[in-house]
Amino acid sequence: MNTFILRAAFGISAMVIAVASHAQVVIDEPWVRATVPNQSGTGAFMKLTSEKDTKLVGAASPVAEHVEVHEMAMENNVMKMRQIPGLELPAGQTVELKPGGYHIMFLNLHQQVKEGQQVPLTLMFESPDGQRSSMELLAPVKPLSTPAGGHGHGHGQPAHGHGQPAHGHGHGAAMQ
Repeated sequence: MNTFILRAAFGISAMVIAVASHAQVVIDEPWVRATVPNQSGTGAFMKLTSEKDTKLVGAASPVAEHVEVHEMAMENNVMKMRQIPGLELPAGQTVELKPGGYHIMFLNLHQQVKEGQQVPLTLMFESPDGQRSSMELLAPVKPLSTPAGGHGHGHGQPAHGHGQPAHGHGHGAAMQ
């Protein structure tokens, strides 16, 4: 998988740079939680800020059979996780995807996701007029024990994949 990820990283980096000038959504601090052997699912977390009203409507990754937008919510005094059709991203407001709340769920993982890897992830967005667009990024894998804020074990590395901003403005990545 490491060879695949390196090849994907090169292609994704070129694509992210190409669309940076059309940025509408900025992704800060993306990360994926590591798994133990034979674990079938995990989550991705990040902060999304959109210039215009838009909606996160889907996700995909080669590391899992299914990737969905999920929420965790209290229902009859029980915490439940479920897929949602979309997550509103109001213009100018940061929406945080975090453990125990909204997140990207990877289901039926093809293999273990290990700390230090980079996971390719495609996010799909829909504007109020129905126009769809997507953005690809690499999310670093962090330890199972990483707290909700995504900053665990004092590694001192920014959570921007490769330790560098994906579009050169000190944030994560941008979409067209």
